[in-house]
Amino acid sequence: MNLDGHCLCGNVTYTCETEPRFTALCHCTDCQRQTGGAASLVVGVNDEDLRIEGDSVSVFVTRGDEHNTNTNRTFCSNCGSPIVGRIDAFPGLAFVKAGTLNDTSWLKPTIEVWTRSAQPWMTPIPGADRYEGDLRE
Repeated sequence: MNLDGHCLCGNVTYTCETEPRFTALCHCTDCQRQTGGAASLVVGVNDEDLRIEGDSVSVFVTRGDEHNTNTNRTFCSNCGSPIVGRIDAFPGLAFVKAGTLNDTSWLKPTIEVWTRSAQPWMTPIPGADRYEGDLRE
């Protein structure tokens, strides 16, 4: 499978020639703040297979209240679109922001993480594995 996508303004593009390891819905408060929504839909891929290009690629490092590890958040400094997150606790794994994919027709979350921070009106995704914290909990 070939995953490709871009930011809102098109200055940052990416390709990833690998099968996704999973599709997850993250309910952590950092993702809620970053996306401005109730959760963030991400596709887990091998970081070594991900190629990001563009002259406005920036990285912002966060250490959230719920996480006891750094998250390196790659985004477009021109339009602000989040592109990918890399969490120090999960080396070799990149969390591509699914809304930036060119083809989203196949997306279906199989995992929900940080459900203890989920908005109370969010209903569980049928058939998805649920974790109160990250994938280790």
